[in-house]
Amino acid sequence: MRTLTPGTLDLALLRTIRDGAAVPAIDPAAQAQVDRAARIVADAAQGAAPVYGVNTGFGKLASRKIAPEDTATLQRNLILSHCCGVGAPQDWATTRLMMVLKAASLARGASGVRWDVVAMLEAMLARGVTPVVPLQGSVGASGDLAPLAHLAAVMIGEGQAVVDDGTPLPGAEALDRAGLTPLTLGPKEGLALINGTQFSTACALAGLFAAWDCLEASAVTAALSTDAIMGSTAPLAPEIHALRGHAGQIEVADALRGLMTGSAIRESHRDGDARVQDPYCIRCVPQVAGACMDLLRMAARTLLIEANAVTDNPLVLVDSGQIVSGGNFHAEHVAFAADQIALAMAELGAIAQRRVALMVDPTLSHDLPPFLTPDPGLNSGLMIAEVTSAALMSENKHLANPCSTDSTPTSANQEDHVSMAAHGAVRLDRMGRNLGAILGVELLAAAQGVEFRAPLRSSAPLQAALACLRAQVPPLGADRYMAPDIEAATALVRSGALARAAGVSLPLEVTP
Repeated sequence: MRTLTPGTLDLALLRTIRDGAAVPAIDPAAQAQVDRAARIVADAAQGAAPVYGVNTGFGKLASRKIAPEDTATLQRNLILSHCCGVGAPQDWATTRLMMVLKAASLARGASGVRWDVVAMLEAMLARGVTPVVPLQGSVGASGDLAPLAHLAAVMIGEGQAVVDDGTPLPGAEALDRAGLTPLTLGPKEGLALINGTQFSTACALAGLFAAWDCLEASAVTAALSTDAIMGSTAPLAPEIHALRGHAGQIEVADALRGLMTGSAIRESHRDGDARVQDPYCIRCVPQVAGACMDLLRMAARTLLIEANAVTDNPLVLVDSGQIVSGGNFHAEHVAFAADQIALAMAELGAIAQRRVALMVDPTLSHDLPPFLTPDPGLNSGLMIAEVTSAALMSENKHLANPCSTDSTPTSANQEDHVSMAAHGAVRLDRMGRNLGAILGVELLAAAQGVEFRAPLRSSAPLQAALACLRAQVPPLGADRYMAPDIEAATALVRSGALARAAGVSLPLEVTP
């Protein structure tokens, strides 16, 4: 297994960790720098000069001097007092990703913690100890204080954690089951653990990966929809997209051409079709999905930089021996990235929903039966599935309103401008689930539409995608209980199974 070198994380590794892969050990060579920074902090804790968070109080209480013998109590109190999160717990996979980001940040050797702190995070990850972290309570500045405090609490034997995704246990018991001993925090170590953007960044990365899976699946569902309504592939001509020049647009058009090449349905109406142009939801897929692709890559670049960053405060500048207060904990970059991901999710869902509406409407769908049922009137077919997709589309539009433009003063006006990155990142999970379901409904509708074109068949990649669906969901004849069909189709979208079946693989990897 590769080792994890602090400052060199890549999106592929972060994705595998989010998907449950084992976490690489941090390169032991990082310890020397960590130890140097820790010695600087230890010396400052014994000195007379006030150093924020080392021998002073926190926030508005920074002017209060703390005696050397009270520094351990100061750090423990900090963690306990900041465990104020509320709401449902973060999913275990994203929490583990957050733990990796925190360990990698501390291991850069600018936070002043002992190597023991990094080693504890590594050991918890290796032995399946995952803190219970409530989703609500961070404003995304001065660090993700509350969520990270719930993480740090388990490290000192407090809070709650699960072991191997089991039932939540008291932190001390969870550590004991894993053969671990709670830490006693040294100077600045509590502050280093709760300052930082790792909660917001982990949630935003999870949203990014979900959005990308949906983007790949949307190429498949859009191609199937195009065949279902006997749409034209002329707008996919590479010359059109080269003339505009946007990379995402060019890539999506190329993917759609590959998906539709060899479709007998398309060939059957290439000549003599009276329609000059298809509606925008068919004709402008490369322009819309391509713009979403470009936006997601911009967000990915920002989040990759942030994943490798040191974002606590104050920072230890080892070469000069200084401990300097700054503002790297302010998560504005992450807030903007989360808003970009939200916009892309909303637009992918909006155009997909219009394709669903197109297919169920017999006045627009090129002779498909109303609501894609073989016996309309007696049966309602996909009538209400389309309504569900509209509801989810509208919900995502509301959720996509920017969070980064909001701010509220906190901590007695000491922290007077905040990013709301955590709020922006957390909402991406809900948006991703909504988008997956919209595309799941489109998949069901497009599959029905393509099958109504029999004996004509679609292309080999799209027939493979259709077979992937039909292994889980049979064609809709007479009306039946529909919720499981939508759930199964959504799972194929969100898991990546649909895109893999059709051979669609669009690269997300970016360089910071």
